[in-house]
Amino acid sequence: MIDATDLRGVLGIVPTPATPDAERWDAEHTVNLPETERMVRTVVGDGITALMTTGTFGECATLTEPELLEFVDCVVRTVGGSVPVFAGITTLNTRDTIRRGRALVDAGAAGLFVGRPMWLAMDDAAIVRYYGDIAEALPGVPLVVYDNPPAFKGKISTEAYRRLAAVPEVIAAKHTGGPRLEDDLVATAGRLRVLPNAPDWYPAARAHPDLAPACWSGAVACAPAAMATLERAVLARDWDRAAHVSERVNWAEAPMFLGGGLAEFVDYSIQLGHVRFQHAGLVDIGPTRPPYLEAPADYVAGSEECGRRWAVLQKEFAAA
Repeated sequence: MIDATDLRGVLGIVPTPATPDAERWDAEHTVNLPETERMVRTVVGDGITALMTTGTFGECATLTEPELLEFVDCVVRTVGGSVPVFAGITTLNTRDTIRRGRALVDAGAAGLFVGRPMWLAMDDAAIVRYYGDIAEALPGVPLVVYDNPPAFKGKISTEAYRRLAAVPEVIAAKHTGGPRLEDDLVATAGRLRVLPNAPDWYPAARAHPDLAPACWSGAVACAPAAMATLERAVLARDWDRAAHVSERVNWAEAPMFLGGGLAEFVDYSIQLGHVRFQHAGLVDIGPTRPPYLEAPADYVAGSEECGRRWAVLQKEFAAA
């Protein structure tokens, strides 16, 4: 079993490439498997050492279950054990999430990327029990918590993080950052890897190098060379190099957030993610799947620019 101490570097979250007809309500088998294989080989070949699948812009919410299983199977077969794959399994209830998790572990996933049901908000007791139930059902399977306050109707509290860190299967959490990041890092004391977003990683790692040796990135299918360079700099504690790469990463990411924050972005995150990937040019991502098909024109324009900037970074750091 992978544990928290094994997580170092960038955990790259990949999108789910779509077939040209994927935006139709009557489309079936919408995962572009040849493009999935090409994407994974490119990302891993450029130095990304761990993958996560089927989060928000990976369209866990819009894939049918057979499509999700087919996609994760393709990712796992493509990496061939060279890097760990944490497969996203979020559903609207505990039992379906566990059933999906069993199927993906059987398919070869090294661990699972698990959001909580989002129909109703969940308090601390419910969150801790939910992850405890999954750990009980899937003993020895590493779990990465998905802490996305807008999607899941609330932030996981620092006290809940302390309690989750006592569950051996819960090894990490995808964190959205903000003022609670440092408190959550300190509270879990390395027993659970609190993963900052890549643009926030350098300052967190500089302040707490032993508590923040890993981050997550949703941009590895835009500029894996940049993310791998950031990983090498942070793990070497080459803070001058890490600061430079981090500045470039934040420059690339800035146009994605109209108005400067997550709140302006989150209502269209699936659609805007696809726009960003397409304009970065590394992956032929295809259309989104229903019902998340449209976004305001000014938001789209910002994501187009974001993708173009990531393309600049990919050339810059691949050459370096």
